[in-house]
Amino acid sequence: MSKRVLTTESGAPVADNQNSASAGAGGPLLLQDQHLLEKLARFNRERIPERVVHARGSGAYGHFEVTDDVTGFTHADFLSEIGKRTEVFLRFSTVADSLGGADAVRDPRGFAVKFYTEEGNYDLVGNNTPVFFIKDPIKFPDFIHSQKRDPFTGRQEPDNVWDFWAHAPEATHQVTWLMGDRGIPASYRHMNGYGSHTYQWTNAQGEAFFVKYHFKTNQGIRCLSSEQAAETVGRDANSHQTDLLQAIERGVHPSWTLYVQLMPAAEAADYRFNPFDLTKVWPHTDYPLQRVGRLVLDRNPDNVFAEVEQAAFSPNNFVPGIGPSPDKMLQGRLFAYADAHRYRLGVNHTLLAVNAPKAVPGGARNYGRDGLMAVNGQGRGAKNYEPNSYDGPAETGRPLSAPLPVSGHTGTHEAPLHTKDDDFVQAGDLYRLMSEEERSRLVANIAGGLSQVSRDDVIEKNLAHFHAADPEYGRRVEAAVRALRED
Repeated sequence: MSKRVLTTESGAPVADNQNSASAGAGGPLLLQDQHLLEKLARFNRERIPERVVHARGSGAYGHFEVTDDVTGFTHADFLSEIGKRTEVFLRFSTVADSLGGADAVRDPRGFAVKFYTEEGNYDLVGNNTPVFFIKDPIKFPDFIHSQKRDPFTGRQEPDNVWDFWAHAPEATHQVTWLMGDRGIPASYRHMNGYGSHTYQWTNAQGEAFFVKYHFKTNQGIRCLSSEQAAETVGRDANSHQTDLLQAIERGVHPSWTLYVQLMPAAEAADYRFNPFDLTKVWPHTDYPLQRVGRLVLDRNPDNVFAEVEQAAFSPNNFVPGIGPSPDKMLQGRLFAYADAHRYRLGVNHTLLAVNAPKAVPGGARNYGRDGLMAVNGQGRGAKNYEPNSYDGPAETGRPLSAPLPVSGHTGTHEAPLHTKDDDFVQAGDLYRLMSEEERSRLVANIAGGLSQVSRDDVIEKNLAHFHAADPEYGRRVEAAVRALRED
């Protein structure tokens, strides 16, 4: 059986792929060797800009199956009947480190799900924690700069990390999560996922509900201590990727059960916490978990670059029955995520297979044209404006979700305070839920980082946050930091 012929990018056969063309056997190379120049030029361009955050990622395909009736809360078609299945792609990631970073590190994990629904793609972009460090997107670039490699030393600096947190008391809740036992998952399969933000569901009657998503792992929660994580990184820096790939390849398909918390929209204004504050949870005693369905991953990507690196998730990709809330961080991400993909991948990134809506054969139907890598097949006289008289795609007049009421004057505003709003009560609640062993590990993890800070005033500001969350919490962290600094 003859081998397939190697070709150039233009399809011409390659005569010699082992030796460059030269001026004589020992002479300099020739500019006319198009095959050599093409290979080197393409190699130089193999890498696209990596994500500023969530650069290190893994992903897999699967399906979501509805197990419970939620039609009283949303008219989203993919949730319309028990037993209905929707194809999904899920990308896991670490947040702070670069593409070449290790998996088993103390860092939040991204948990981004793309539902290929019959009404378009729905992207649910969340983390493995139900809260985050900040509540306003204007602080996001500063926060990430404080956590990334320092521009002078080229490494993550405790001074930067803890100085930002010292000036962001709202981060105390997430810091308590991050420094606790769930700060380093043993694998992507053994952690929960959360939508984290507050979203809106709208039913067929136009009634609006605010919703939070909880994906509970069916493999059970498993985490690593700092010592176990260091050993794991030394053994296999790609430990989470290895685990996910091998599990699916051997037929062990990880799964999560999706639950939601639902709040009637009319209750939001008077709720004791600001329900749109990303640094806070809704206690389950107030809004119990309601089961929705089961998510299963059963197929690995064929090409990690094409399908994981180029996967583009945007929280503004909604479908009828689901929409945004006044969550400030969500509002900022509605722009920032899509714009990041336009920068990294180009304006036509939704034409890539992993991002293309399966609901619309041939790609999205709109009037966007041209741009880098434009291949949309909308030629032969198709008009590129709307409205038109040539049967082009037209609007439906049906909003995806219920309108949000607004009032007041334009300007920069702090979020309105609810009766139980402060930056520390939920961090203290989380601390008091922990066992004595969990508290000891939490204190040790915080002290290990905070004790490395060079400025006493930064240390004191952070200690004040832990004291405010819980007096015992503060005393133990303070004592542990003092002991480490005296050694």
